[in-house]
Amino acid sequence: MHHRTWCKYILGGHYVTNYREILRLHSQGISQRSIAASCACSRNTVAKVLSQAQEGGVSWPFNEGISNAELHRLFFPETAIHPSRKRPDYEYIHKEM
Repeated sequence: MHHRTWCKYILGGHYVTNYREILRLHSQGISQRSIAASCACSRNTVAKVLSQAQEGGVSWPFNEGISNAELHRLFFPETAIHPSRKRPDYEYIHKEM
């Protein structure tokens, strides 16, 4: 039986790839195609994460204190979510719908 593992979670209203899970599955010898299917993300995403991890010297297992947000900033600093960005007023938007 195949167990589906979700590799995306919400951070500040944005879906973020679960880098920790991708690295964990890769450490178990699971193929990139299978990781992508299991994590509901593209094979390109898996390949980019593994490439960035290799360049940065990051591999599983690693310090439990490293969060997905920190891994995102490490792997993709140019696309990191900036806390200074103003968030939409979701409550107001919901009321208007």
